[in-house]
Amino acid sequence: MKICAKSSAEVEKTMSREEVFERLNEVFRDVFDDEGITVTDATTADDIEDWDSLEHINLLAAVEQEFGMKFNMGQVVSMKNVGEMADIIISQTA
Repeated sequence: MKICAKSSAEVEKTMSREEVFERLNEVFRDVFDDEGITVTDATTADDIEDWDSLEHINLLAAVEQEFGMKFNMGQVVSMKNVGEMADIIISQTA
């Protein structure tokens, strides 16, 4: 018997913006060890107490792992908020 399963790339293609934010919330909660975090399009490092440059690196690595993608340097330096991060994730996983 052959079992057919969607590849992670196929699953990612059907992911809605809401689903991206659900997964981002989990990543942020894990990285910052704070179950109270809920990110929005407008969330920035100024909104999360422990989000410093070191945690930014940890966050990016965790997001890349969660979504099975990699940010390039241009994307990293251009991101101004979580909404822009979500846009990049959606564009790379579509």
